[in-house]
Amino acid sequence: MNQTPDKGEALLKVEGLCAWYGAAQILFDLNFEVGRGEVVALMGRNGAGKSTTMKTIMGLIGQRDGVVRFNGENISRLKPFENARRGLGFTPEDRRIFSDLTVLENLDIGRQPPRTFPDGAPAPLWTPQRLFALFPNLAEMPNRPGGRMSGGEQQMLTVARTLMGNPLLVLLDEPSEGVAPLIVEQMANTIVALKEQGLSILLSEQNIHFAQLVADRVYVLEKGQIRWHGTMPELAGNEDVQRSYLTV
Repeated sequence: MNQTPDKGEALLKVEGLCAWYGAAQILFDLNFEVGRGEVVALMGRNGAGKSTTMKTIMGLIGQRDGVVRFNGENISRLKPFENARRGLGFTPEDRRIFSDLTVLENLDIGRQPPRTFPDGAPAPLWTPQRLFALFPNLAEMPNRPGGRMSGGEQQMLTVARTLMGNPLLVLLDEPSEGVAPLIVEQMANTIVALKEQGLSILLSEQNIHFAQLVADRVYVLEKGQIRWHGTMPELAGNEDVQRSYLTV
């Protein structure tokens, strides 16, 4: 299994991450990292701990332990809004758009100042116009309330709203879940385009075909533990791992 490619200091580094819901421990000593301009997939069946990992990194799980470093800073005990202000974006699986607000109003809520990477290079600067070029579907409905959009359109809006925060890294939870195949293809193209601009993405996914389109490396979870990690081509060629941890 390949280790993390040499891209300098990891933008996100997780060490010994544990999380609990009440008395039940969900995550057990997770260790992984994401480099700049890298797409890393967390894969596993439903209930493996993928979404909990995302929420724990973001600071949404109160009972947690371990170290999370983002952009060189220990953010392990920070609140979600503090992490967002540092350039950590999160698109939850349940989307959480504002259904009474229009597309443009939803985007405006996510607006944050421009950012730079640790080496001083400017991070991508997002505006509604740039996002409409990335998501043509949204360009056709700027004044439509979020509650009158399809599930796939809401998923696009959630990602676009996160990008309005000009993040350095996005935690992207199950982007292909419950949306039409055409939207899935558009979402894959979007992730590739974001990666080409230097954005880092930690992707929670159980659809290996989708992950193959976008991911560089993979960590496979089962029952809150990392059971395998390697490159995406290695996983695609390893039927034993797929059968053991991914197929239903």
